[in-house]
Amino acid sequence: MSKKTGNAETPQFDFEAALEQLEELVSAMEEGELSLEESLQSFEKGIKLTRECQSALNKAEQKVQKLVDDAGTTEALDFDSAEEDKD
Repeated sequence: MSKKTGNAETPQFDFEAALEQLEELVSAMEEGELSLEESLQSFEKGIKLTRECQSALNKAEQKVQKLVDDAGTTEALDFDSAEEDKD
């Protein structure tokens, strides 16, 4: 019996593969050899991949935050302020 992780209808999202696909789309579009229709299709696919990547990053951030919260309270750092303090 296989172990279910999440929704059985939704395949596991591969973040690294999505980034690789985005890089390939960008390269193909930058070469300028795609037709207008192919460029539009590539753009649409790129937008979809970008949204999926952003969603995956948001979920990962939420998971990290939950793990940190479960481990105890932490103090959020304001990186901009920390850099200014060094000057």
